[in-house]
Amino acid sequence: MTQKELAKFVGVSRQTICAIERGNYSRSLEVSFTIADILCTSIEDVFFYEPDIEGEHEFTDGIIVEVP
Repeated sequence: MTQKELAKFVGVSRQTICAIERGNYSRSLEVSFTIADILCTSIEDVFFYEPDIEGEHEFTDGIIVEVP
Protein backbone atom coordinates (compact mmCIF):
# COMPACT_ATOMS: atom_id res chain seq x y z
CA MET A 1 0.00 0.00 0.00
CA THR A 2 1.36 3.41 -0.89
CA GLN A 3 1.37 6.44 1.38
CA LYS A 4 -1.17 8.04 -0.94
CA GLU A 5 -3.52 5.03 -0.71
CA LEU A 6 -3.20 4.86 3.08
CA ALA A 7 -3.84 8.59 3.35
CA LYS A 8 -7.00 8.27 1.25
CA PHE A 9 -8.35 5.44 3.43
CA VAL A 10 -7.54 7.32 6.65
CA GLY A 11 -8.87 10.65 5.37
CA VAL A 12 -5.63 12.63 5.71
CA SER A 13 -3.06 13.92 3.24
CA ARG A 14 -0.07 11.93 2.01
CA GLN A 15 2.11 14.55 3.70
CA THR A 16 0.44 13.71 7.01
CA ILE A 17 1.31 10.03 6.56
CA CYS A 18 4.91 11.04 5.78
CA ALA A 19 5.04 13.20 8.91
CA ILE A 20 3.65 10.34 11.03
CA GLU A 21 6.33 7.99 9.65
CA ARG A 22 9.05 10.50 10.52
CA GLY A 23 7.64 11.11 14.00
CA ASN A 24 6.93 14.77 13.21
CA TYR A 25 3.18 14.67 13.71
CA SER A 26 1.08 14.28 16.82
CA ARG A 27 -1.75 12.26 15.40
CA SER A 28 -5.10 11.81 17.06
CA LEU A 29 -6.18 8.52 18.58
CA GLU A 30 -8.79 8.26 15.86
CA VAL A 31 -6.13 8.46 13.13
CA SER A 32 -3.94 5.95 15.00
CA PHE A 33 -6.74 3.40 15.39
CA THR A 34 -7.87 3.94 11.80
CA ILE A 35 -4.37 3.22 10.47
CA ALA A 36 -4.16 0.07 12.59
CA ASP A 37 -7.61 -1.05 11.38
CA ILE A 38 -6.71 -0.47 7.73
CA LEU A 39 -3.50 -2.47 8.17
CA CYS A 40 -5.47 -5.25 9.95
CA THR A 41 -3.31 -5.16 13.06
CA SER A 42 -3.31 -3.82 16.59
CA ILE A 43 -2.34 -0.27 17.41
CA GLU A 44 0.62 -1.66 19.40
CA ASP A 45 1.98 -3.29 16.23
CA VAL A 46 1.87 0.01 14.34
CA PHE A 47 2.88 2.60 16.93
CA PHE A 48 5.34 2.15 19.75
CA TYR A 49 6.53 4.10 22.76
CA GLU A 50 10.16 4.68 23.73
CA PRO A 51 11.21 6.70 26.76
CA ASP A 52 14.14 9.00 26.02
CA ILE A 53 17.55 8.59 27.65
CA GLU A 54 16.91 11.28 30.27
CA GLY A 55 13.83 9.49 31.57
CA GLU A 56 11.32 11.88 30.07
CA HIS A 57 8.60 10.36 27.98
CA GLU A 58 8.62 10.68 24.24
CA PHE A 59 6.29 9.11 21.71
CA THR A 60 7.80 7.61 18.60
CA ASP A 61 5.74 6.61 15.61
CA GLY A 62 6.48 3.69 13.42
CA ILE A 63 4.36 2.32 10.67
CA ILE A 64 5.38 -1.24 10.02
CA VAL A 65 4.66 -2.42 6.51
CA GLU A 66 6.04 -5.69 5.23
CA VAL A 67 6.82 -5.82 1.55
CA PRO A 68 6.57 -9.28 -0.03
